[in-house]
Amino acid sequence: MNDIEKNLRDIKSTIPEDITLVAVSKTKPISDLKQAYDIGQRVFGENKIQEMTDKWETLPKDISWHMIGHVQTNKVKYMAEYVDLIHAVDSYKLLKEINKQAKKHNRTIHCLLQVKIAEEESKFGLTQEETTSLLASEELKHLTNVHIQGLMGMATFTSNQEQIKNEFEQIKTLFEQLKPTYTQLKTLSIGMSGDYKIAIDSGSTMVRIGSSIFGERNYN
Repeated sequence: MNDIEKNLRDIKSTIPEDITLVAVSKTKPISDLKQAYDIGQRVFGENKIQEMTDKWETLPKDISWHMIGHVQTNKVKYMAEYVDLIHAVDSYKLLKEINKQAKKHNRTIHCLLQVKIAEEESKFGLTQEETTSLLASEELKHLTNVHIQGLMGMATFTSNQEQIKNEFEQIKTLFEQLKPTYTQLKTLSIGMSGDYKIAIDSGSTMVRIGSSIFGERNYN
């Protein structure tokens, strides 16, 4: 058994069956994704649209592709044909563009609203108030080719477990407050390689794990 296979099996053994594992394959070669695919992984996450499109064109078509990185509106058209879920939606403007491009392909594209829970200025996301306002807005009702199915958040990059837990609890509380009104909200995407166990304890339904499966990334 090679490392990728072993890592994936080990991680899957720690994740309840009702939680979706997104294997974050950014910067990794197609051969690595193929190894994960061959033992049953079908959900992959990328953060660059061009790289994801190249992989989509090459790999089997039963893979569910998730865009987990920050999305520029002018790039949406390149993935609209095939992307299953866009995690980091942080504006009405972006939703409007996703809707426009989805319509061209006669598709509905699933989206998560990114809520800013981390302290870092560099992290994107809506405030809790902006999230609530966007879901309640009249304009949103006209976007018939997008489906907002939940929320996504990224905790502060810190070793302080208590802080991570508190940030995950914030988004979980918001998620629970919104669900009775917006019954389509089923997905809470929180947790990555370093903090996914805390995220699961905090109510995550989807975790995004990369380096713990594929090894550290080389960005050179």
